Amino acid sequence: VQVLGLLAALKRQRSGKPSLLVLPASLLANWKAEMARFTPSLTAAFVHPSETPKEQLRQLAADPVAALAKTDVVLTTYGMLLRQLISARNLSPDLVNAGVLACVVPPAQRSVERAMRTTFKVEPLVVGPGIKTGMPILMDNPREVGADRIVNALAVWHREQMGCIIVDFGTATTFDVISDKGEYLGGAISPGLVISANALYEQAAKLPRVPLEKPERVVGKATIESMQAGLVFGYVGLVDGLVERMRNELPFPVKVYATGGQALIVAEECRHIDVIDPKLTLDGLRILWELNK
Repeated sequence: VQVLGLLAALKRQRSGKPSLLVLPASLLANWKAEMARFTPSLTAAFVHPSETPKEQLRQLAADPVAALAKTDVVLTTYGMLLRQLISARNLSPDLVNAGVLACVVPPAQRSVERAMRTTFKVEPLVVGPGIKTGMPILMDNPREVGADRIVNALAVWHREQMGCIIVDFGTATTFDVISDKGEYLGGAISPGLVISANALYEQAAKLPRVPLEKPERVVGKATIESMQAGLVFGYVGLVDGLVERMRNELPFPVKVYATGGQALIVAEECRHIDVIDPKLTLDGLRILWELNK
């Protein structure tokens, strides 16, 4: 019900583009019934053979912009999404001969694994305990470390062979430290930029939802600009402050990497970021596959 409420709120603020919701195929019928019950005002397109006639799917594939022009929400599955991504590049699923997956959401992981098996006919390598990384994890409980954090650490170590800090701007903003011997030492976790922006909108009655963009100035002259200044430049201060404290605590010099969905918004303003690489995790996944193939 909370997700449906969010989708309804997004409809009121929509910029002409529908929201995308990716689900396990087994839940599509349930979501269709719940939307009809709780949010009948939402116009939904279910992009899956179990819910949509083949001719309508062909029309969607031929001209998705026109077909979805009056749609509020597009609901599809991980398998359909993978096939569409491959098709958009004019490629065939048969070209894919291997897959590797890092996920910190177990239900989503199982769905993506099934989608990869169905779409590409491959058994994906799943990042987790027991996989060969060549990197000692010096944590009290190594199993607690998120797969994405290990993947990022591995990618940076293979490039730099020196002490590094990695700042990943995702759902959470994570800070990971690699020693000058190639050991994963630990790090810090703070709320992500999107989580913080959503909390302002949801918990403060008079504050609107704002686009995550860097404003022209820190001293905002309107509510939206003030919120953007607090979010973006506030995170700049958070990142610089934590990185500086980590540098002071470490007995070796470090190079600082930034990656993740919001890296380009924040990292360019940070004093202590040396390299911005939004595709760092993909590089780490490739290295892991090569180590374990």
